[in-house]
Amino acid sequence: MKVRVFPHATDVGRSAASVIADGIRQARRSGRDYLLGCPAGRSARTTYRSLAQLLSVEQIPLDHLRLVLMDSYVHTVGKSLCLPPGDAHWSAERFAAEEIVGPLNAAAPAGKGVAAHHVWLPDPSEPEEFDQRIRSAGGVDLFLLASGSTDGHVGFNPPGTDRGSVTRVVELAESTRRDNLATYPGFASFDDVPRHGVTVGISTIVENSRSAIMITLGREKQTAFRRMSTAAAFDPVWPASIVRECRQASLLADRAAAPSFQDRRAETQNP
Repeated sequence: MKVRVFPHATDVGRSAASVIADGIRQARRSGRDYLLGCPAGRSARTTYRSLAQLLSVEQIPLDHLRLVLMDSYVHTVGKSLCLPPGDAHWSAERFAAEEIVGPLNAAAPAGKGVAAHHVWLPDPSEPEEFDQRIRSAGGVDLFLLASGSTDGHVGFNPPGTDRGSVTRVVELAESTRRDNLATYPGFASFDDVPRHGVTVGISTIVENSRSAIMITLGREKQTAFRRMSTAAAFDPVWPASIVRECRQASLLADRAAAPSFQDRRAETQNP
């Protein structure tokens, strides 16, 4: 796994966006779809904004781009667990429309943006179908990942998640619910945060992706950076450590998240 630390969060976003933009271009030239795994959270915001800025310069059509959302809160309707309304402040669908699709479509040529049906979200009534849909499409080209600050959750996978886990409905850990209060500030209190979510599994991430970028930003992610940069392999106590086992994996951080990290690439290249 490559580890890189940048001065600021915007630098991390530009670096990740550059990799994604290259993949989108290559897929376009090859006449195939490009699948981008997307977290609905704060960590990837600078990446989404930088990607839109990069693509706006070239006016690249994005009708071949598929956005694979990692997770969503769910709530109870009758006896069933359902996705929230698309306009709810805590909806992953709303987050994707405002934070990802809106800026990307503004950057794309008219009529060549990301269509609504190209934004994929696991269905809590048939979550296992999501993994099959990803496999049938050839897998995710790049999974953008983020780690919970206090418990290392990735997607909504809580501490203790099995490596073989697939897309499913989970009961959310209290630590995960607290971590996500800042992502969805519309919640009046912690008690308003849903107790269940639908999420891709650990196996979904590692077995169905060609590459992965883990983003850690800010002082609150110092523990996350340390746990992932020093892990030898997947540790279920810190589920985000699965990035260690992903193909072509990178861990990108800003200096606030990794204040003491020393980049030794030059030393290894020039012994």
